[in-house]
Amino acid sequence: MHTVLETERLTLRPFDAADAESVLAVDSDPEVMRYLNGGHPVAREEVVRETMPRLLRRHPLGAAPSGPGYPGYWAAEERVSGGYLGWFEFRPVDGESWAEVELGYRLGRAAWGRGLATEGARALLRLGFTTLGVERVVATTMTVNTRSRRVLEKTGLRWVRTFFEEWPERIEGSEQGDVEYAVTRAEWLREVSAGGGR
Repeated sequence: MHTVLETERLTLRPFDAADAESVLAVDSDPEVMRYLNGGHPVAREEVVRETMPRLLRRHPLGAAPSGPGYPGYWAAEERVSGGYLGWFEFRPVDGESWAEVELGYRLGRAAWGRGLATEGARALLRLGFTTLGVERVVATTMTVNTRSRRVLEKTGLRWVRTFFEEWPERIEGSEQGDVEYAVTRAEWLREVSAGGGR
């Protein structure tokens, strides 16, 4: 099963256990973690014990439930250099059905401001809507995370709602809540046929 995606500047591939150090390097950056846990670097044991098993999990397709399945998380590398940039999340919301998936991303600072988050997210939307049988893509971020919100908007998702949840610890801006964005397959197809180039 071909599970490597290439865009103009990115290679998206399944994770393997050897990626733990690269994941730790990104998750150790306080700026990367600012809107996730208030900027605390993630400890090595947390990456090994909690993060890597989640990143390594595959999700089967309905027609091939016993096959290797597709990644829920994709390691993002710079296509030319092969350097690790971070990851993209594109996994079934309920853990099984591909009808609704959650889109997310965590890229190191070397990838910021270059349009790479939008480029990778658009590639995953195309895969989802044309190959995986996805009907709806959802994404959430903090209301104050304007950069991430802009990526979602450029990817083609639209604001659905603002909501409030209890955070384990207070993060600056959490009092303004979180936002949900979404796009359906029908909306995406309309945009593509109108020349949106998604």
